[in-house]
Amino acid sequence: MDETEPPYLRIVAELRRRIATGRLRPGDRVPSTRQIIQEWGVAMATAGKVLATLRREGLVRVAPGVGTLVADGAVADTGPSRRPVPELTRERIVRAAIGIADVEGQAALSMRRIATGLEVSAMSLYRHVSGKEELIMLMTDTVLAECALDEPPPGWRARLELTARTQWALYHRHPWLAQLTSFTRPLPTPNAMAQAEWAMRAVDGLGLDPATMVHVYVTVANYVRGTAINLEAETEAAQQTGMTDQEWLDSAVLPRMAEFPLLSSIPPDSLDLDTLFEFGLRRLLDGLEVFIEAPRSKMR
Repeated sequence: MDETEPPYLRIVAELRRRIATGRLRPGDRVPSTRQIIQEWGVAMATAGKVLATLRREGLVRVAPGVGTLVADGAVADTGPSRRPVPELTRERIVRAAIGIADVEGQAALSMRRIATGLEVSAMSLYRHVSGKEELIMLMTDTVLAECALDEPPPGWRARLELTARTQWALYHRHPWLAQLTSFTRPLPTPNAMAQAEWAMRAVDGLGLDPATMVHVYVTVANYVRGTAINLEAETEAAQQTGMTDQEWLDSAVLPRMAEFPLLSSIPPDSLDLDTLFEFGLRRLLDGLEVFIEAPRSKMR
C-alpha cells in the first residue's frame, strides 16, 4: 500500500483486497469501527471514513442489529476472470468526485484524490476535465439535476416553501454544495439557471418588478444556504469526535449551563439544524407575507 495515501485509504485498499480475494465473502461481517481502530491504531473518525467509503463503493451493506456485511454483489477476484476496469469518462470522474465530497467533505477533493479512488493516474483526468474549477461546475450541475422541478402548488407562499425545502434536502444529501454556492457569482450552468427560473415563478404574477422578484428568491435561497453551511461542519465534527451534536452538548455543554437559568431551560434538540431551519423559514415567510400582501391589499 502507498504510504503517502491517507490512512483510511490504505485500510480501504486492504479490505477491498480481502473481498476481492475471497477472504471476505458476501454476507461475511467486515471489521467494525472498533475493530478497525484496534487493528490499525487509527482514530474513530478514520474508521468511520473507511466504512463509509466501502458503502459508497457498494462493497458492503449495513444490516441492522448485525453489523456491516460484505454486499451480495461484491464478487471475489479469482484471477484471469477479474472484472474489467470501466472506461474513464467525464461522467465517471464527476460521480467519483461527488462521492468523495459527500463522504469526506469538499476540502478533501483534489484531482489526485479522485485519481486514487478511480485507480488511474491523475494526469489521465485532464483528458476529460480541464481542472478543479471545471470539475466543481460539473459536480454542481449534476447534483442540481436531482431536483424535480415539478409544477408548483397554488399560492406564492406554498411555492416559496417548496423551493426552500427542495434546496434544504439537496444540501442534506450533498453538504459540500452550500460551501461552493454563490449568489453574487452564480455558476452559469443549465441546471442552476433552470432552478433559479423555477424558484422565481413562485412570485411571478404578484405585481413585483423583476429586481424585487429575484431579491425575494435570493433572500430565501440564501437563508437556506446559510443554515446549510453548518451541515458539513456538523458531519466533520461527528467524525472527529465520534459523538453526535446532541451527545456533545450533553457531555460538554449542558453540565456547565446549571448556573445560567435561561440556557439550562432549553429543551433537548433545540439546536438541531432541522429545528432551526423550520423556525427560521416560517419567520422569513411571515415577513415576506407582510411585504408582498400589504401593497396588494391597498390596491383592492
